Amino acid sequence: MLYKLPVSVLVVIYTVNFEVLLLERADHPGFWQSVTGSIDDGESLCETAVREVFEETGLDANHYPLVDWQTQNIYEIYAKWQHRYALGTQHNTEHVFGLELPCELPVKLSPREHLSYKWLPWQEAAGQVFSPSNREAILQLPERAEGRNRP
Repeated sequence: MLYKLPVSVLVVIYTVNFEVLLLERADHPGFWQSVTGSIDDGESLCETAVREVFEETGLDANHYPLVDWQTQNIYEIYAKWQHRYALGTQHNTEHVFGLELPCELPVKLSPREHLSYKWLPWQEAAGQVFSPSNREAILQLPERAEGRNRP
């Protein structure tokens, strides 16, 4: 069995008006999140972000500003997902990226991963995600979007 590497990306996809894209997990209906995914062996963090955005949304992140927010979150892997990692792996290091789109775009979901999607104002989106690190990243969005004022 191939195990996931305990290094991942979190990509907050948002519009210039700070509408944030959230995805509902297929394996846990009612759990909303931004794009996430583990790095593949030999892949850079940026390559992982681009790949995960495409796999989960059908959007090509190469066509929009993708910024590494230079933020890392280390967290304990949830027990329900421990089986995906090598025995003894307890923690994951998540690297946060932002992807700015000009407007809300239609998304092509991977039905294996997500049931639905929605665009929400950033404050509302922060209240809907289940992950504390995802919530914190969304709350930082206005400060991270350089040269822009809060809507």
